Amino acid sequence: MALDKTTQTELIRVAHLLADAARPETLRLFRSAELIADDKGATAFDPVTAADHASEQVMRNILARERPDDSVLGEEFGSHEGTSGLTWVLDPIDGTRGYISGTPTWGVLISVADATGPRFGLIDQPYIGERFAGGFGTAQVVGPHGTMPLRARHGSTLQNATVLSTFPEIGTPLEMRAFQAVSARARLTRYGMDCYGYALLAAGQVDLVIEAGLNAYDIHAPIAVIEAAGGMVTDWTGAPAHHGGRVIAAANPTVHAAALAILQGVVNA
Repeated sequence: MALDKTTQTELIRVAHLLADAARPETLRLFRSAELIADDKGATAFDPVTAADHASEQVMRNILARERPDDSVLGEEFGSHEGTSGLTWVLDPIDGTRGYISGTPTWGVLISVADATGPRFGLIDQPYIGERFAGGFGTAQVVGPHGTMPLRARHGSTLQNATVLSTFPEIGTPLEMRAFQAVSARARLTRYGMDCYGYALLAAGQVDLVIEAGLNAYDIHAPIAVIEAAGGMVTDWTGAPAHHGGRVIAAANPTVHAAALAILQGVVNA
């Protein structure tokens, strides 16, 4: 969908309105003795809190006022169909397990997409005060140290790569083996970074994020931010990843190709 500059500017404005409104809703209970986590998982522990609900609800209220013709897809309250051809994809707290553990690796994910995928996205970390933005000519992080451009690392190879993942918390045994095969070839692997791992890739700090079992709302905003920073995100077949599932985010085509070949070699064996 072709979007003129005025529309792009308006979508960016609304995205930041959503992030500004979600911040206090998430911070109100973070590291609080009043925080209670319910389990919505059918098999594995899948926590949800009042902050998840409040964060998404306040963003939906703004969209109803500012962009009533747009569709909305959110983790907690499902889909609302609009007529504009644009969809706001919301994850009110990505990384609720980290949120209830007190780690500052969770974030609010906001993106606006058309039928081809995300066009603009924000990864907002309220506790640290960092907001990573990408799309419509923007690739920057605003935080305690000011505003800095986002630029994925282009000189890395798999042998000197840093890899992030939520494994072994997610994924099937086969997917875990595929991830481990990549990890064994990389220089360093770190775990449990939630959406902040994707932000670090866009900021040029790491080279790969590999995950599985994702939903659309988990990955839309990271795709927009990483692609704006010069990185790439696909599924494990090399196809677009905005529907979720198995995802590989890479700083550059070299490290992407090397990791993708290993993943495919294991899952297709």
